Amino acid sequence: MIGLTRRDDVVPLCPHCNADIVEVWYKELAGMLGKRFLYFCPTCHNVLGISHRKGFWMG
Repeated sequence: MIGLTRRDDVVPLCPHCNADIVEVWYKELAGMLGKRFLYFCPTCHNVLGISHRKGFWMG
C-alpha cells in the first residue's frame, strides 16, 4: 500500500518552468457533456491538468 503524507511546508514546482506554484489559474470549458476545467501555471501558462464534472443527469 502507498502511504499518504500531508506536507504544508513544501511548495510544489511547475513541471514546465520550475516556478513555485503558490496559485493555480483555471478556465472553465463548458460543453454538451458537462463541464471541464483546465488548470494552468500563472507564470508560464502551461497546462497542469484537466478535470471533468459530469452534468447532474449523467450520474
